[in-house]
Amino acid sequence: MGDHLSHASVLIVSDDTEFARSVAARWHAERHVPEITLVTSDVWHGSSAASYDLVILGPVRDGKNSTILSALRSYPNVTAVCVSDDDKEISLLQSEYPHVQIVPRQDGWSSTLILVAGEVLRRVQAVARAQRAERLAIESQAHAALGRYMLEMRPSVNNALTSVLGNADLLLLDAESIHPDAREQIRTIHTMALRLNEIIQRFSSVAAEMRAGEKESQAETSTVSQISAAGPAR
Repeated sequence: MGDHLSHASVLIVSDDTEFARSVAARWHAERHVPEITLVTSDVWHGSSAASYDLVILGPVRDGKNSTILSALRSYPNVTAVCVSDDDKEISLLQSEYPHVQIVPRQDGWSSTLILVAGEVLRRVQAVARAQRAERLAIESQAHAALGRYMLEMRPSVNNALTSVLGNADLLLLDAESIHPDAREQIRTIHTMALRLNEIIQRFSSVAAEMRAGEKESQAETSTVSQISAAGPAR
């Protein structure tokens, strides 16, 4: 199992303490172990399962399997694996809950359970990584759009800053005739305009560096393509 499984969380629901201990002990024999929580059906609550990547359902009293699995339907992001030694119960669960992984409790069941659970956790976390990558891509697109807008508005901003700085300079040339409070405000405007101008210039430098990097990358890609097209040297 990959290192990422060490960060996964598993909830084991069972009224058979030996079952829960066996599963936990068997998993701890693996190199990478998820965070495991053991609860009985009396303590278990559907809302608590929402924070886990996987729920393993073992033997429970009073046929609570269906009740628990039905409650889990309200949490589509939670995957369930059910272990049972009753053929009739297995058949019923398979027909009523087709999306639940069923592991028959027979010889070697614990190893089978660990394998099935490991695959489930890998799939769950792969989906989570894909969703996270999609969110980052959307954020990157938004940032790129903002960057393009700033580039388009840069000339207008520069013109406005030039006007502000020019007028502030003119006013400060005759600073003695201006009320001290107003003079300080003009100096503040002048200072802030200079800072804004510096920010715009830095942004322009970054934009230029990015364009240069893109051109260099395109040139390298073109060179590699030409070499590949020419084939190996003789």
